Amino acid sequence: MLTALSIANIVLIERLDLDFEAGLGVLTGETGAGKSILLDALGLALGARADSALVRQGSGQAQVTASFTPPAADTPLGALLADNEIALEAGEPLLIRRTLKADGGSRAFLNDQPCSAALLREVGGHLVEIHGQHDDRGLLAPAGHRALLDAYARADTGAVAAAHAAWRAAEDKLAAARAAISEAERDREWLEHCVAELQALGPQPGEEAELAEARAAMQKGERIAGDLGAILEAFDGSAGGPALLRGAARRLDRLAGDHPLLAEALAGLDRAIIEADEAETRLHEAARAMEYDPERLEATETRLFELRAMARKHNVQPDELAELTGTLAARLDAIEGGSAGLAKLEAAVAATASAYTHAATALSDQRAKAAVRLDAAVAGELVPLKLDAARFQTAIERLPAERWGAEGIDRVEFLISTNPGAPFAPLAKIASGGELSRFILALKVALAEEGGADTIIFDEIDRGVGGAVASAIGDRLARLSGAGKQLLAVTHSPQVAAKGAFHFIIAKSSEGIVTRTSVHALDDAGRREEIARMLSGAEVTAEARAQAEKLLEVA
Repeated sequence: MLTALSIANIVLIERLDLDFEAGLGVLTGETGAGKSILLDALGLALGARADSALVRQGSGQAQVTASFTPPAADTPLGALLADNEIALEAGEPLLIRRTLKADGGSRAFLNDQPCSAALLREVGGHLVEIHGQHDDRGLLAPAGHRALLDAYARADTGAVAAAHAAWRAAEDKLAAARAAISEAERDREWLEHCVAELQALGPQPGEEAELAEARAAMQKGERIAGDLGAILEAFDGSAGGPALLRGAARRLDRLAGDHPLLAEALAGLDRAIIEADEAETRLHEAARAMEYDPERLEATETRLFELRAMARKHNVQPDELAELTGTLAARLDAIEGGSAGLAKLEAAVAATASAYTHAATALSDQRAKAAVRLDAAVAGELVPLKLDAARFQTAIERLPAERWGAEGIDRVEFLISTNPGAPFAPLAKIASGGELSRFILALKVALAEEGGADTIIFDEIDRGVGGAVASAIGDRLARLSGAGKQLLAVTHSPQVAAKGAFHFIIAKSSEGIVTRTSVHALDDAGRREEIARMLSGAEVTAEARAQAEKLLEVA
């Protein structure tokens, strides 16, 4: 809840520092004293639109700082701050600071960390509810009525959200499978032809390179066949080079002992014979490898060209044909086995849809029962608030199936009728601002223990009423503030002001051409005097002081 508010250079407020506590706080003052300025300043801190008209004349910059008790980590606000990496020190308050320049520029900070105005508004929505004469947010927004009813019913909506997520996931899987099979069905004839063609070809990884290498070798062999044959002839027969070398070596062997040089010559011949034999072996191997066989060359070229043509047809590399064969065959198999797979996925969709419908229907029944209790609770608050002719209704509408969601199958909206026989209409369409505020108060009292912001502000909720009705409003504000809440009420009613646990007076003063708004906390004597002023007007009488004392004693 709000613990402190510091304002600098906002319209008529030059400098203001206020401390707040739990319970009902009232803000009073004469008309035009500047109560709306205080709310505008707080609204700025909570993410309201930055209007340069709020900057005090003659100042370059305005600033508002609001301090709140830190939220628990397991609350929605705690999770929101954590998700946005806003650090919270143990025991330290949550500080919101907003600066606004005279030229319209503004900056926002959460615990001195810069943040966007959008995040500030989201955080502010968790911290403070402001209900004014023509408020169009909070309880007036139908989008939030379902969540309020669920909180009142203490309904566990998590089971419905989980069931909806499971249903949607099953539907997504079925849709993806159907799309894949549909695409494959369109290509069935093409797939069958391609798979048959590829399987008949039987491409193997690395085959194209092997064929190309063999083809190149055979083509070279065709060109050098004559030369290679002539070379081999020089090695063959008794007149061949190696035979002549061996004959010379045998003769020299008989003479080698006669002179050392002959021995060296014999060693050289032996080496030559070994090298010649080695060369002859390599020549025969090369001849076999490069043997030119027209039929073999033609078969090799035919296979190579078939592989390359098939690769071009499918826009892949020849080495990728084997993998492509498997891929296309798998797609074809998927068509054949798709019916069984679809049946399994369809069964999963039916099961998850049934589970969701069961959970959502149970939640809808729980909402219907809670709506009856809520309508009765609000009705019980209307008579003391001088709205005895009015009726309140929690309307629950079953949504069409295509609009079912994680929140269930219902649309919830709070409706009212202000006159006998008048049709029910949305809260926001009430003509009278005073009636609207009292309806909101009645609803807030009925929902008092069911979540919402810890700080609630009512701006002139008592306008146009007095006496017993004003006293009833004060009683309900005090009761609402006792449910772990902090309420701030801007009021012109002495009956409401007397119910406050703490009291601020807002006053405007002028010094020459300078006008200032100030806010002061009142002690017991000050409260008695201010309530007496509210009772009597410009001149405070003894009777007014006595009546103020009585109101405070009763409160």
